[in-house]
Amino acid sequence: MEELKKSDFYYDLPEELIAQDPLEDRSSSRLMVLDQHSGEISHHVFKEIIDYLNPGDCLVLNNTKVIPARLIGAKKETGGAVEVLLLRRISDNRWETLVRPGKKCRPGAEIVFGDGVMSAKVIDVVEEGNRIVEFSYDGIFEERLDELGEMPLPPYITHKLQDKNRYQTVYAKYEGSAAAPTAGLHFTPELLAQIREKGVKEAYVTLHVGLGTFRPVKEENVLEHHMHSEFYQITAEAAETINQTKAAGGRVICVGTTSTRTIESAADEDGRLHACSGDTSIFIYPGYHFKVLDGLITNFHLPESTLIMLVSALAGREHVLHAYAEAVKERYRFFSFGDAMFLKP
Repeated sequence: MEELKKSDFYYDLPEELIAQDPLEDRSSSRLMVLDQHSGEISHHVFKEIIDYLNPGDCLVLNNTKVIPARLIGAKKETGGAVEVLLLRRISDNRWETLVRPGKKCRPGAEIVFGDGVMSAKVIDVVEEGNRIVEFSYDGIFEERLDELGEMPLPPYITHKLQDKNRYQTVYAKYEGSAAAPTAGLHFTPELLAQIREKGVKEAYVTLHVGLGTFRPVKEENVLEHHMHSEFYQITAEAAETINQTKAAGGRVICVGTTSTRTIESAADEDGRLHACSGDTSIFIYPGYHFKVLDGLITNFHLPESTLIMLVSALAGREHVLHAYAEAVKERYRFFSFGDAMFLKP
């Protein structure tokens, strides 16, 4: 296979097209439909997605819940401000975190939050400079976090989020993500009810999104990129719904790249799923053969990111870059709070 270059996935995006705030009505964002095979494009409103779903299809949705994982504290010894981002829970009170500024927080350093309601001690420094910290607090950790933490919005969003719930899907259930599975942000309870009434099935899977999802690809040779690892879980019920859909000739449509990576990680060579959980660092790029997925609902992703590579694996790089150029021309809104695209089977 020829070398895949990072620059092959570049496109020019004017900064003003990066959506800074969520829309008032989730399902009124725009929807671009891209035919995976012909590359044909059409423009719609998101709630019209229902017209592209057939009875017997199955929507796969990621029911992870974002935790307010961004804590601002002060170094006990000096009073200097410290930002702690929770990445991964190791045990009850121990977390792998990203600490800024890291240089000043060596093992043994203590950080205090909210007038001493909670504190954290740096235990160890691990790969990529992440810190293992141990928290001390009274009561329940989740309650303290809810009181002190902020939603860890992506670095390209500079506005403050007015309502924490707008960075959650309406079906978010299991806490553990440092970022939202943003393709799901367009669905409302009403739209999901209409989709069910049409005879479309739902399968809920869980993948806790890490901040590695925003990590830029640094190597020009894409295959040298080190993918981050994330925890996923598929229940017996979800596996059965997806397997039955395929067996009956229905289509499996993933909502978001995280749902895609979950089912593609868990499928055996024949494309069958079983109840399972574990960590995945699957990296999907052009040349990948999809085992389960037929169609994908997703947002517009950053240039040269692993996510635009995943989308290109499904619909072809030329089709995707042409669609993105069209989206820029039509002034679609990009990234987490932006508009959506349906890669139609």
